[in-house]
Amino acid sequence: MNTEKVTNHIVKWLKEYAENAKVKGFVVGISGGIDSAVTSTLCAKTGFPTLCVELPIHQAESQVNRGNEHIAQLKKRFKNVSEAEVNLTSTFEDFKTNVPQTEDAAKVALAEANTRARLRMTTLYYFAGLHGYLVAGTGNKVEDFGVGFYTKYGDGGVDLSPIADLVKSEVFALAAHLEVPDSIQNAQPTDGLFGDSRTDEDQIGASYDELEWAMKMQDEGKVNADFNGRELEVFKIYTRLNSINQHKMLPIPVCEIPNDLK
Repeated sequence: MNTEKVTNHIVKWLKEYAENAKVKGFVVGISGGIDSAVTSTLCAKTGFPTLCVELPIHQAESQVNRGNEHIAQLKKRFKNVSEAEVNLTSTFEDFKTNVPQTEDAAKVALAEANTRARLRMTTLYYFAGLHGYLVAGTGNKVEDFGVGFYTKYGDGGVDLSPIADLVKSEVFALAAHLEVPDSIQNAQPTDGLFGDSRTDEDQIGASYDELEWAMKMQDEGKVNADFNGRELEVFKIYTRLNSINQHKMLPIPVCEIPNDLK
């Protein structure tokens, strides 16, 4: 991949989209991870005002530190970058006291994780509304169109997706070209939604390199019978997630009413 040409292409696309939409800039949620770092840097390079928002909810200190380091670096490099922080921990805790609970701990943990993402989305759109900005998504191709590893109407609730046609390895290549801080480039990918140290690989059961391979195999029409061992295990993980998460990737189904019933 020609990282310079890809960077220029995305920046040009962002600028043209913002100009055509007649908006004033971009807002990006900063997590301390590689995807949000690359996305915010690309937005900053457009010259449009770019607001980087940190939205901690019981966030690990390491993630907060990486996010702060990235924002400080961006502000030093680009005069059009500003920052805001909204600590949503108390909001999240208040929400939990007002909804019903269940004894199924796994279901509670997943519901609470998705709620964190949706609280953040709501906050990003608050800032977008205040300033006339677009919410820039931070999902990559494997997450958005491969395994559906994001929260519907959470981090999946965005106005445009600058890096959604790049697989994770390409995002890392772009990060190096964009001079994203080493601490972020070297960190294990994590969504940080569970308040512990689990990584994306822990949750999915496969690394992004493995998922990229499986995505390529599926695109080539391969099936389970073509693999064995770890390859078969990874391919099954990928195809299962790709199947059960189609509801995130496809347009919302609409019940169309026949004309003779209207």
